[in-house]
Amino acid sequence: MATEPSPTTSAPSPPFDSTELAEIESEAASRIDAAADIEALEEAERLAVGKRSRFALLYQQLRSFDPAVRKGGGQQLQELRRRLDEALERRRAALSAEERASRLLEDRLDLTEVMSSPLQGHLHVVTQVREELEDVFVGMGYEVAEGPEIESDWYNFEALNIPPDHPARSSVDTFFVDSGQAETLLLRTHTSPVQIHLLERGRLPIYAVVPGRVYRRDTPDATHLPVFHQLEGLVVDRGVSFGDLAGTIETFVPAIFGASVRSRLRPGYFPFTEPSAEFEISCAICDGSGCRTCSGTGWIELGGCGMVHPAVFEQTGVDPEEWSGFAFGFGIDRLAIMRHGIADLRLLVENDVRFLEQF
Repeated sequence: MATEPSPTTSAPSPPFDSTELAEIESEAASRIDAAADIEALEEAERLAVGKRSRFALLYQQLRSFDPAVRKGGGQQLQELRRRLDEALERRRAALSAEERASRLLEDRLDLTEVMSSPLQGHLHVVTQVREELEDVFVGMGYEVAEGPEIESDWYNFEALNIPPDHPARSSVDTFFVDSGQAETLLLRTHTSPVQIHLLERGRLPIYAVVPGRVYRRDTPDATHLPVFHQLEGLVVDRGVSFGDLAGTIETFVPAIFGASVRSRLRPGYFPFTEPSAEFEISCAICDGSGCRTCSGTGWIELGGCGMVHPAVFEQTGVDPEEWSGFAFGFGIDRLAIMRHGIADLRLLVENDVRFLEQF
């Protein structure tokens, strides 16, 4: 006897339309992704799964379903809630990371050690003026010579026709060096000893300038320093006259100071020149009206000059009957303050960067 097959029991269809669920999920996902901060994300969560959301209304409908289909509806809603919770958690984690990164950026202390490049220095104003002077005289056909800063008494005084009782030969005016030698040594008081070295060389004629540092026991003030710089000039040739000396001074003064600065010569005395003169320029600080720098005279003495004394030629074996010449010397520091309108020599040696960086 054949047995009839038992009827097949089909599973009940899910109670919720998949299109509606997809619409709810899409709207919620859009709000979640658009949330710019945690507060906005909480609002998106309330609209997606809160008590008055479409999702909550679907949960309320489950009560009205037959027990046979209620289980399938619950699974549909649980799966949707799981996906929404995952989207909320991902967005919450992203917003938290952005907020933390922003806070760290605001509170960030840059502890990176930045090694700045070395500051670019420049030549001291006195050195700049010295090099300009050298250029001017080289352009006039002079050579630039140098000599030692520690000299013997013979080169600094004796060979220059400076008598033994001259005040400069005392320790009151000059820095003597205790070398333990029989020969008297000293820090040169002028660049004039290089005249003797050049004449001893025996190569005539001579057209030379000698820039360098010199030393004297002077109390520092607006116009004096114990250590300063001079430029010595020496010309020895046949037929050299005092007019050549005056013309040389009139040539270099406007080249350095400009045409507005005047120069003048007035009689003076130096043991190693005869005749001798002191040359001055009009004060650039007060334009000749008188000030502290020029002691109210309107003029600044730059140095001395004159025709080389025959006794100096004789000391070095040069025939004064055949050769003649002139010499001049002036302070480069004084020239610098006149050139730049600086009222006090001491500013040049105080090492104030605020002052020095102007030049």
